[in-house]
Amino acid sequence: MREKEIEQQLVRAVRNRGGLALKLVSPGWAGAPDRLILMAGGRVFFVETKAPGHTLRPLQAKRKRQLEALGFSVCCIDQPEQIGGVLDEIHTP
Repeated sequence: MREKEIEQQLVRAVRNRGGLALKLVSPGWAGAPDRLILMAGGRVFFVETKAPGHTLRPLQAKRKRQLEALGFSVCCIDQPEQIGGVLDEIHTP
C-alpha cells in the first residue's frame, strides 16, 4: 500500500465522522505534516501519513516536536488500521 492510499482512507474516515482533513501546503515551512484534521468541538490534530514501515524524516520529526511544544497533537500513520484509533483519540475530551 502506498502513502497516497493511506492518506485517501484518512480523508474519507474524517469526512465520515463529520470533520475536515485539510491538505497542508506550506512553501516556507518544509517538513510540515500532510494533513490538518479539524473535528467538531474545536478539536485540531496534525497527521503525517507514510507508506507502511516508513518513519518520519529528521526535519519532519523536528516539525512534530515544534508543534507538540505549542500544545498540538501530531501523529504519524503508516497503516490504515491506525486511522480509527487516531480519530477516536481526537474525539476523546
